[in-house]
Parts: sequence; structure tokens; C-alpha cells
Amino acid sequence: MTASTDDHDHDETAEPITDRVHDNSWSANLETPKYAGAPELAVRDALAAIDHTTAGNHVNLVTHGDLGHPEEFLYDALREERGDVDPEYVERCGCGGHVTRVDVP
Repeated sequence: MTASTDDHDHDETAEPITDRVHDNSWSANLETPKYAGAPELAVRDALAAIDHTTAGNHVNLVTHGDLGHPEEFLYDALREERGDVDPEYVERCGCGGHVTRVDVP
């Protein structure tokens, strides 16, 4: 039996979005092909990016265009998990993705 692309699983063995804490503002790339049909993976990695950003800085979450506007799948999930963040839409990228800024209090 061969596995289809829908059979993959996004567990802890997946490559982390970052391997360090960022003591500056930075961008997290959540628009690679693995995110195209996986909003739950984008949310998980967006939360990890926020956790890896020091207070007083922001992280730009750049999400895959196939996921649609991030307000549809990301904003409420971030607020539910981190009540102290307020995602702000920045722009749509030329490649079709979306940029959301999250200030880390």
C-alpha cells in the first residue's frame, strides 16, 4: 500500500519553524508547499513562532495563499491559545501568500 499525500502526519518529527528564540522582529515562512492544505499545521507553527519571539518584538507570519485569508483560519486560533496577541493583517504577497503581524507583549 502506498501513502497518498493526504496520509502524511504532522507530528513532532516535522522540522520546526525556528530553532532559536528571536530577540528581534522576524518573519516565519508558513507558505512552503507543506502548508498548502494544512491550516492546523500553519496554526501550530505560527504559535511556535510567537513562542520563539521575545517580548517587545513582532513576528510576521507569512501563510500560504491556498489557505485563504488568515482571518479565516488563523486569527481566532491564535487568540484562543494566546489571549494577549492581536493579529494584524499586513498585505498579500506577490506570490499569493498573506502576511500577518503579531506583536509579542
